[in-house]
Amino acid sequence: MKKIINQPKQAVSQLLDGIAFAHSDLLTRIPKTGVLLRKYQENKVALIAGGGTGHEPAHSGYLGKGMLAASVNGPIFVPPSPEEILLAIEKSDQGPGVLLIIKNFDVDVASFLKAEQLAIEKGHQVKHVIVNDDCSIDKYNFKKRRRGVAGTVFVHKILGAAAHKGYSLEELETLGMDVVRSMNTLGVALYPGSIPGKDQPLFTLTDDQISFGIGIHGESGYRTEPLYSSELLANELVNKLKVHYDLAPDKQFAILINGLGGTPLMELYIFANDVRQLMALSDLNIAYSKVGNYMTSTNMAGVSLTFLEIKDEAWLDFLEEPVQTYAWNN
Repeated sequence: MKKIINQPKQAVSQLLDGIAFAHSDLLTRIPKTGVLLRKYQENKVALIAGGGTGHEPAHSGYLGKGMLAASVNGPIFVPPSPEEILLAIEKSDQGPGVLLIIKNFDVDVASFLKAEQLAIEKGHQVKHVIVNDDCSIDKYNFKKRRRGVAGTVFVHKILGAAAHKGYSLEELETLGMDVVRSMNTLGVALYPGSIPGKDQPLFTLTDDQISFGIGIHGESGYRTEPLYSSELLANELVNKLKVHYDLAPDKQFAILINGLGGTPLMELYIFANDVRQLMALSDLNIAYSKVGNYMTSTNMAGVSLTFLEIKDEAWLDFLEEPVQTYAWNN
């Protein structure tokens, strides 16, 4: 598949330089590293997230006032080293401590927790929240995969607003765990993605197939079947997400409809309208919604749907709080 790149081995570094150039009012890159720092500083708890590149605008798109203090970016779909995460902690810590927001993949967790340990040994206050919103199943053992996927962006937004309002490190850790427990995501792919420098897609689908339960690192799902319409796809995802909740009439939900990198906004908004109608038929209250490309998988075509049950009215306030970032528009 044709790509607008130069040498594949230079793609990540050139990507980060391009982001730093285009958004120089908001962030800066530490030269020769995968660390991007926001320029806005305040004496509050600093939030740091990251992982492999290939998920743009995650995570750099959420650097700025009201969200992340730093993102740490590894090779494509490969987490950064503990040493680079430690560097981000040292550069971001303004005194009240640092909270790491980690997506639930074994290699990501290992790298971030090692960095946390190193930072604590150097005298920093550091805690973490592990996001595991993916509720798809493993096709081999039929267990929930519980990877960290698009719902991670809701965690960035809610905790970022809370940190800006002065929540302590311990309060942010508790809030983060509460949000994660209230959230589920399920994604589908219409076309697989590919990695710069590699001609073959990460898995195969015929033109009429979709894959349910795909991952953000280009992983295939647990089931393939024909795509009939946006409405039927929305019905499948909404019904699978509903089973994770007690659907009392007074419950409120935030939803995130996330494109995976190769899906036109037209299709995302058609899908959003179908989700809206289905939830209205079920008397489910959508108190907040967001539609766009927030956690992608290079050029994979597809969509994910996230449900977040609003357990506290403050969560809605945090979601609606204005921010200054390049990827989250209020």
